[in-house]
Amino acid sequence: MSVLDVKDLSVDFGHHRNLVLDKVSLAVDDGQRLGLVGASGSGKTVLASAIMGLLPDNAHISGEILFRGTNLASLGDREFSKIRGRKLSMVFQEPMTALDPTMKVGLQAAELISLHRDSNPMATRDRVEQVFDRVGLSDAGKVTNAYPHELSGGQRQRVIIAMALMNRPALVICDEPTTALDATVQTQVLDVLDSELAASGAACLFISHDLNLVARMCNEVAVIHAGRIVERGTTEDVLNSPRHPYTRGLLATARIDQVEPGERLPVIEDFYTPDDRDNAGRHTELPRRWVSQYGPRQWRRSR
Repeated sequence: MSVLDVKDLSVDFGHHRNLVLDKVSLAVDDGQRLGLVGASGSGKTVLASAIMGLLPDNAHISGEILFRGTNLASLGDREFSKIRGRKLSMVFQEPMTALDPTMKVGLQAAELISLHRDSNPMATRDRVEQVFDRVGLSDAGKVTNAYPHELSGGQRQRVIIAMALMNRPALVICDEPTTALDATVQTQVLDVLDSELAASGAACLFISHDLNLVARMCNEVAVIHAGRIVERGTTEDVLNSPRHPYTRGLLATARIDQVEPGERLPVIEDFYTPDDRDNAGRHTELPRRWVSQYGPRQWRRSR
């Protein structure tokens, strides 16, 4: 059963009605992890914001965003606030902008609980410290009394993950959750996210431009380009045997380790150009000069 079912979603902004999402349709089943990949400006974050009801006032939406059968696109702020943060949550890519710098992180997490559940202060504090401890925040009691600027980048991102999981949501949207972290901390944070999603059984829409992260975290992948979903399938099929020329170009640009010294780096336009937007079958095969360099590479989800 689908926890999220987006149907023909289009989003544009302002008086000029610049189209950012163009009839996007995708579904996420209970407990599923769906990766959403695409280049910068492809519409990934706009899609996440639309699902969360966080688009600015000048956004125009058409289509449906069904969450457990409820069309989120038709809800007002009051009705949406009963779902956001409880049944539906989000891990933002930059915790310093997602957290209130004037408020201790423990109070911010406790506020999430008190907004959606009847809980006494002692039980709320215990729940916050329990979740903080589960995401690897050592000395959770001390962390709850810290302001965001007093924590490291990795600690802040763990706080954001803890807050997203605080009310046991059915769906967690992760928008580039490790972009600002170094490789070591990134691995630790992904380990936490992976284990907590598995423990809670929550579904996840994992947004990233990093194919390695998607291969690690997700069992299915959707590729978005210029506001359209151009391909979807299992992670192994899409990353090892892409059908759409844009996906092939995206993969080639991620495999620069296969470029011989002195050779030009591949770009997406070698495989797919804007003129191909309405003619996706134009490049039915990889250009001959890339075939030997960009053969199948085994991308598998690590557990």
